[in-house]
Amino acid sequence: MKLLIQHGRVVHPVTGEVVLQDLLAEDGKISLLERGLPPEADQIIDATGLVVCPGLVDMHVHLRDPGLTYKEDILTGCAAAARGGVTALACMANTDPTVDCPEQVAYVLGRAKEACGVQVYPIAALSMGLRGEELTDAEALKKAGAVALSDDGSNVDNANLMRDAMIRARRQELPILCHCEDTSMVEGRAVNEGSVSRQLWLEGRPAIAEEIMVMRDAMLAEETGAHVHICHVSTAKSVDIIRRMKKRGAPITCETCPQYFTLTEDEVLTKGSLARVNPPLRTAKDVKGILAGLKDGTIDVIATDHAPHSAEEKARSLTRAPSGMIGLETSLAITLTALYHTKKMELPDIIQRMTTNPADILHLPKGRMSLGVDADLTVFDPDEEWVIDPEQFASKARNTPFAGAKVKGRVKYTIVGGRIIYQDA
Repeated sequence: MKLLIQHGRVVHPVTGEVVLQDLLAEDGKISLLERGLPPEADQIIDATGLVVCPGLVDMHVHLRDPGLTYKEDILTGCAAAARGGVTALACMANTDPTVDCPEQVAYVLGRAKEACGVQVYPIAALSMGLRGEELTDAEALKKAGAVALSDDGSNVDNANLMRDAMIRARRQELPILCHCEDTSMVEGRAVNEGSVSRQLWLEGRPAIAEEIMVMRDAMLAEETGAHVHICHVSTAKSVDIIRRMKKRGAPITCETCPQYFTLTEDEVLTKGSLARVNPPLRTAKDVKGILAGLKDGTIDVIATDHAPHSAEEKARSLTRAPSGMIGLETSLAITLTALYHTKKMELPDIIQRMTTNPADILHLPKGRMSLGVDADLTVFDPDEEWVIDPEQFASKARNTPFAGAKVKGRVKYTIVGGRIIYQDA
């Protein structure tokens, strides 16, 4: 099987080059990257005016499968990923039952084989049942196919347990993905502590709850030598802490999500529970700090924290609705609109944070554009304008505050192993 992509602007996120090249994929691998390749292949894509890059790698996704499949399942989640240009994703363990044993890792991998072709990498729980009391068997989980450990959705409050987990994870060369919010300071609270929480007469989730845990986990990473990855960074001070700890040599990486560099806490006043996420949307000063962290490389990854919920759940009042928003089908467009078209970041730097960096953190053989690698590719029109319409989503869920937003940048083809798994109509 030969696939030829002609006349595209090929982004090489490792070198930072953007060059006009043709790409030939044979038997699932990239075999040629040159200009002027002869039009001889089983399938030919004319990518004139389009960008070709490694397939997007989303390292923070909630697929809700097993047990919560009324929100999402592995098949619909993968279909949503394909529509968003994502060719590989890592899914979190907060399902029912929790992915805290090899049998549950095997279930996720088995179901993923029935999906559209998007490659699914399970992240297993750090503690049994995400309760923060007893550690899971890191060695057995890795052998079963887990690529990382995380209690995402729950902070591990016990510092001694977290330290022990890091020691074990280091032995297995598994990164730990940390949800950093001190539970005692945020439990049951829906929005950022600040002007909006005061207007709504609600107890808020203070920024310091995140920052304290970012510092703790960064210090534990420095002490144990374990690779710690901080999830969904949302405050400017968290970025400052991570920047300082990286300069000290602590083995830490981090991510943020499109909502944290585009929206503020004011979104809650108009969108209600659709704008309820954990950690919460913060202030304009925090957005500025997140943008600075993305630009200078302190923030390594742009992920989605795709968190589907049913319409009935999100229709509840702000204090009763679950936290989270979906993002697989909108993340590239929102990121291009907010960062590329405003000239805040160059295209290769954006693509690096959505491909190479997350792949490297999880030790995945993805995110590269070179000969012999898997032909996992995203082809997009960086300039096409469209309006986000959740009714068109492949996901089961519709919970996004970005509904109705005009964005610029649209996925045209998603390709895995040289096979087209999504094509924009």
